[in-house]
Amino acid sequence: MTALLEARGLVRHFGGLRAVDGVDFTLRAGEIHALIGPNGAGKTTLVSLLSGRIRPQAGSIVLAGQDVTALPAHARVAKGIGYTFQITSIYPRLSVFDNVALAAQSQNQKGRTALSQAVDSVLGRVGMEGFGSELAGTLSYGHQRLLELAMGLALQPRVLILDEPTQGLASGEIARFQALVQGLVPDTAVLLIEHNMDVVMDLAHRITVLAAGQLLAVGSPAEVQANSAVQAAYLGGPDAAG
Repeated sequence: MTALLEARGLVRHFGGLRAVDGVDFTLRAGEIHALIGPNGAGKTTLVSLLSGRIRPQAGSIVLAGQDVTALPAHARVAKGIGYTFQITSIYPRLSVFDNVALAAQSQNQKGRTALSQAVDSVLGRVGMEGFGSELAGTLSYGHQRLLELAMGLALQPRVLILDEPTQGLASGEIARFQALVQGLVPDTAVLLIEHNMDVVMDLAHRITVLAAGQLLAVGSPAEVQANSAVQAAYLGGPDAAG
């Protein structure tokens, strides 16, 4: 698989905290790539750098051969990087349909019929047919997470970053989420920041492990599980992938 999103030598410090300290990262086209590490490892800072929410102090970020290091978040969305947040970020007073429509229109101006078809298609992909008229704020937590995923898909991203997407979900909702993510590839590359190691091992083609802002390991789930440094630092410890 070819590289779709590449970062080289990323650095971001906050005072004396080396949140991201010379990290290289590659997301390949058509893959599900998991990012793990305990609290303070630098996961949130790294994805904020990749999505454009913060700027690196050093290093570069390239999307599909184009340097996007200087682009802000909204410009990276337009280039094909979608991001769903760890804390649900929907518009609770708007309908489910309108939430998804806003995301769809932010990417392309569509006529009313085309927009309606696009929204219905995305809601169908996440299993929320028939929810369009409901207020987003009245949905269960699980359905709010699915709505946020639908909003991300409405952006038609080449790269979709999912930040702790199974947090707060019941086991049945997690199983449905896993099936949805598996159905996204090969059209969309997925970067998954996830604390649930069962989900990580089931979904990821490759895993990047961070430790104190630096790269500890990159490999397949089997390779990461067999890595003694990872076992010592995370998989066998109380803070595994927190």
